[in-house]
Amino acid sequence: MLEYAGSQRAGLRAEREAPGLLSIVRSLDWILLLGIAGLVVVGLWGVAGVTKFAIPNDPSYYLNRQILYACVGGVVLVAAALVDPDLYRRYWRAIFIGTAVVIAGVLLIGHAARGSTRWISLGFFTFQPSEFGKLLFVLALAGMLAERQRIVGAWATTLRVVGLGLVPVVLVFAQPDLGTALVYLAALGAILFVAGVPWRHLAVLGGAVVFIAVGVLWAGPAAGVSVLKSYQQQRLTCFTHPSTCSVAARYNVEQSITTVGSGQTLGRGLNGATQVNLGFLPESQTDFVFAGFAEQRGFVGAALLLGLYLLVLWRGLRVITVARDLFSAVVAGGIVVALLFQIFVNVGMTMGIAPITGIPLPFVSVGGSSLIANLAAMGVLLAICARGRVSRYSRRR
Repeated sequence: MLEYAGSQRAGLRAEREAPGLLSIVRSLDWILLLGIAGLVVVGLWGVAGVTKFAIPNDPSYYLNRQILYACVGGVVLVAAALVDPDLYRRYWRAIFIGTAVVIAGVLLIGHAARGSTRWISLGFFTFQPSEFGKLLFVLALAGMLAERQRIVGAWATTLRVVGLGLVPVVLVFAQPDLGTALVYLAALGAILFVAGVPWRHLAVLGGAVVFIAVGVLWAGPAAGVSVLKSYQQQRLTCFTHPSTCSVAARYNVEQSITTVGSGQTLGRGLNGATQVNLGFLPESQTDFVFAGFAEQRGFVGAALLLGLYLLVLWRGLRVITVARDLFSAVVAGGIVVALLFQIFVNVGMTMGIAPITGIPLPFVSVGGSSLIANLAAMGVLLAICARGRVSRYSRRR
């Protein structure tokens, strides 16, 4: 189990002194906050470029919408940073049930697009519940583990957490949204690890994942049973055996690799980025936004973006070490690993080192749900850090 500020008192409920607002503000991780702000600014910079010619006669259409989402997300971040994370621990059951019900509701009343039903339309805003579910999923499972921290090493605890976690995973997979379901699984693995689940449990669960993957990707199709949609199978097949794919099936990833390479050192600029401007790069503002950004801003711009990601991930991992209790440490671990997984898969698929899954690039891909949900998660991370520091300072006095 990773060490955190409350490790010495695992199994005991830490004393909850309500710190003042000034103490919370002083204890915020300002480096993390600056890193988040930098990502939002660079993301808006990227959106301004890759969407400049997307809407004729309105080059700022997507940028203006993204700025609005960023403002809303900023308010949500501040609100989340000021809320005591212990509130989520107390109401983890309500959080889980609400999350599962809303995600399940997508299958009934959701808005279908491109073969998937992932969105709910409210008229003025269409949102994707599974994006917000990434954070709520972590909060709920962390609350369950916090209640059972004295018996966290028991098989019953591990199986209950996994069983509960698979509910939203299956619901998201059924939309179908394989990429987001994998993000949930990555967060679940981080939650179990940070909570201190024994290695033998993790090894058995890892073996089960491999067994299921083999069944879904090989044994099932060989027997005539297909769990994945045809386009999902095609994406995975093109990644593992690219020589067997048709030209049409390889088009997206080949254009993406070409786009990344064409940026060279300083980029081709907004007007010279032919891959983006002429429509050769598919989904240039969502799934493959990193490739479009790399073409326009080059290696320097891509390195700046990845450097900011590295800064945020580093500070996020540090939050685990200052968390005041098991619940806070598990939440921080789940948030950071989920963010890392999304960054790795999205950037990797644009360069052909990861399969195409449709996972958006955090803070950069166009879309309100992803941006607001990620900023909310960062707000929770800041709250955990601030209260952990205040708690540590109080114990030293």
